[in-house]
Amino acid sequence: MKNKRHEEILKIINEKNVETQEELCLLLRRAGYDITQATVSRDIKQLNLIKTKSGQSGKQKYIQEKVQKTELSDKLVRVLQDSIVSMEDAQNILVIKTVSGMAMAAAAAIDSLNIKEIVGSIAGDDTIMCVVKDVKQMKFVMDTIGGICYKAYT
Repeated sequence: MKNKRHEEILKIINEKNVETQEELCLLLRRAGYDITQATVSRDIKQLNLIKTKSGQSGKQKYIQEKVQKTELSDKLVRVLQDSIVSMEDAQNILVIKTVSGMAMAAAAAIDSLNIKEIVGSIAGDDTIMCVVKDVKQMKFVMDTIGGICYKAYT
């Protein structure tokens, strides 16, 4: 039922300029869905809908945000969780220690995150060096990677 409702929501926002959740609720009810505003609000989050200006009128409408970061597969998350031992910053270079032989796999997983603050990374056997654009962005990068790993780092 939820998948069909999501398909209907995407169909509606692609065909009409929907400005509000209330308007989307009304259109879904007309399409035969018994829906509440709270459910529509959750659907909007799950579908990554955002508001943008529609054409020259300046009015807003819902569109589906094209997510730049690809969703991490369970396998990539496991690679990061199982391989990263520690992280330490040295100015704008993030040094990541991994289990022996896992640095290349972990570096590939980090690259798949498409963290725009990382300029590039180099992997050896058990060490990854990531160059971060700016020292000020290091905490964000470390928090992002550390948040996926659920591991403490120094």
